[in-house]
Amino acid sequence: MNLCITGGGTGGHLMIAEALVEAATKAGHSAIFIGSTHGQDRKYFEKSSAFKAVYFLETTGVVNQKGLGKLKALSKVFKAFLKARRVIKDEKIDAVYSVGGFSAAPAAFASIFTRVPLFIHEQNAVYGRLNRLLKPFAKCFTSAYDKDSAIKGYPVKKIFSSTQRVRDKLNIIIFLGGSHGAKAINDLALSKAQKLQKIGIHIIHQSGEADYERVKNAYQELGVEVELYSFTKELPSLIVQADLAVSRAGASTLWELTTNGCPALFIPYPYAAGNHQYFNAKFIVDDCMGWCELENQQLSFALDTILVKPDLKKRSTKLLQFSNKDVAKEMINEVEDMI
Repeated sequence: MNLCITGGGTGGHLMIAEALVEAATKAGHSAIFIGSTHGQDRKYFEKSSAFKAVYFLETTGVVNQKGLGKLKALSKVFKAFLKARRVIKDEKIDAVYSVGGFSAAPAAFASIFTRVPLFIHEQNAVYGRLNRLLKPFAKCFTSAYDKDSAIKGYPVKKIFSSTQRVRDKLNIIIFLGGSHGAKAINDLALSKAQKLQKIGIHIIHQSGEADYERVKNAYQELGVEVELYSFTKELPSLIVQADLAVSRAGASTLWELTTNGCPALFIPYPYAAGNHQYFNAKFIVDDCMGWCELENQQLSFALDTILVKPDLKKRSTKLLQFSNKDVAKEMINEVEDMI
């Protein structure tokens, strides 16, 4: 089977693409990737050996544009659609799997016009506009939050399921500021750094590239030893080490932590479309598997409360019971069955 995986813009979408291509190649299939010249698509896959071929088309987001900017963005999508349609025909693609994001639009629309079966994965609790538009045309629509979804759970890289463990003692805490940085999380980490070091908790911190120098200098002034990264593709192995995470509630990170059994204090990005990060976190918190605090609330108090009584074992065990190890494999098997 020749599969086209499309989507991206942000790391969350691209992590799903990584999980899918891993499952597809393991099952003996070949896959290509169609993404955008904008966003993080090139950073993830330009030199990837997992895909047979990668294509980056000139597109930008449409939803957040206004006036003439929206028309220009739509024009780019249309031109990219024509190129994606040619790629799908030339590569003899049997199915297109969209993982969402603005990068997915050209190839997703091209699959409809070429009558190549379209499969969609929605990563968030609140559907994106593109996925809402395309859902009626999809052969299958998968979402971890949708009770009607045939496949439950969320596709993550194999490392998160193969290294699952129950956390029962807090030795290491990881602060995840994201690839671009989350100042609220970075500031929270800095405010607690000396206390954490004093009580013997090791800090791993991904600050984001934009905030790295400030955070690095602040740790040096505090005299705190920390494992600090601006951006790293070794994040899976760092999450595996951690006993507690403080993180945004982007879907991929949320489900990677869930699959690995690592409880988290989620601090949703307040400007996410449809407030979807809050609803992503709510899905976990409602079942007492983690914590959530809004950015403008008492973050310091929330973390202090967790440190006093983390109750890690109970939450970690529930996370592992809830997670599904082979979601990516199930998604690829479903494509095989349907085409």
